[in-house]
Amino acid sequence: MLDPHHIRIADYNYPLDDNRIAKFPLSERDSSKLLVYEHGHIGHTVFTDLPALLPEGSLMVMNNTRVIQARLHFHKETGASIEVFCLEPAVPNDYVLMFQQTVRCSWHCLVGNSKKWKEGSLVLNATCNGHDFTLCCTRSDGDIIDFEWSDATLTWADVLDAVGELPIPPYLNRKTEANDLRTYQTVYSKIKGSVAAPTAGLHFTERVLRALDEHDVERAELTLHVGAGTFKPVKSEQVGGHEMHSEWIYVPLSVIEALIRHGAECTAVGTTSVRTLESLYYIGLKLISNPDATEADLHVQQWEPYNQMGNGQCKMDNVSSIDALAAIRNWLVRHGLSALHTSTQIIIAPSYKFHIVRRMITNFHQPQSTLLLLVSAFVGEEHWRDIYDYALSNDFRFLSYGDSSILIP
Repeated sequence: MLDPHHIRIADYNYPLDDNRIAKFPLSERDSSKLLVYEHGHIGHTVFTDLPALLPEGSLMVMNNTRVIQARLHFHKETGASIEVFCLEPAVPNDYVLMFQQTVRCSWHCLVGNSKKWKEGSLVLNATCNGHDFTLCCTRSDGDIIDFEWSDATLTWADVLDAVGELPIPPYLNRKTEANDLRTYQTVYSKIKGSVAAPTAGLHFTERVLRALDEHDVERAELTLHVGAGTFKPVKSEQVGGHEMHSEWIYVPLSVIEALIRHGAECTAVGTTSVRTLESLYYIGLKLISNPDATEADLHVQQWEPYNQMGNGQCKMDNVSSIDALAAIRNWLVRHGLSALHTSTQIIIAPSYKFHIVRRMITNFHQPQSTLLLLVSAFVGEEHWRDIYDYALSNDFRFLSYGDSSILIP
């Protein structure tokens, strides 16, 4: 078996000129091209044809995270411009509670032009729902920024909606526009928390969702809040030197039960759904080994799929996917929980064995990225390049606002 630690990221390169990158979405989301890779054969159609490509009665799982307006722009009296980019909740560290906060909260942040902000607080005056308020932010420990605002009737969700900017990907090389507030969200987005969209879902429309229903494709939703680490390049020569970002996942009990009903097989919309679904297998292994595990114990570490687990009680192929999912279901029921709430740092690279995902809908990813490694792991090392060569030869649009593919190994 190939040791993924020793994969050379340079082997996952391809020529991506700037004119291939879609700077703006199409006027109709579902009119995008859809590359179809099925059992080694490659062709293409349009996204509206997707439902007919899926087995009747199958299960599709989607990520319903919603992108927040995470960029905050402050101006000091000296004229210096400081950007504070909210990455992940600190206090409270629960996403739902965070957006309900009034008066104060704290976030892990990136600070742009940080050298111009050595001390003191940054202040922003704004209006929300006819109310004038003042937002103040102060440096705390490490990357944590403390926020306070003057109007106790406003929640943190209100504050971000009033003063924040939607963080479109840096490779678009343009400023956020008003239309991005709509087009950089999936039509089924619900749970606030991401700083980047699960872009495979951007192609879906109400028309396509209705067609899926008519085709008897069951739909289920989970949540993975996409962090800024999704854009983090692999800078090490070998993949073993790259540290994956950790992301929060939220999987309702009803989704676990749907997966069990469908024989632990599904179509995943996007790499974020794939990473969440495949993490469930390793969470199930933990619970089989330790039925009394806490949610904190269930975090999936980066190299866990490739290593013997914990004290050697379980190995990768010793437990069926159904049994792993049943262990999660039983644990949730025993604790009176309606959903699994934990985190994952999983990296999916060639040599990975997929346990739940059988079909994947995904966009075309950056060269030398962990997302391209995931695609290669799914279709096989010898096929990812054929797929990308086909997309390049047939004028597909790349990256977040680009075209899509359905991959069926």
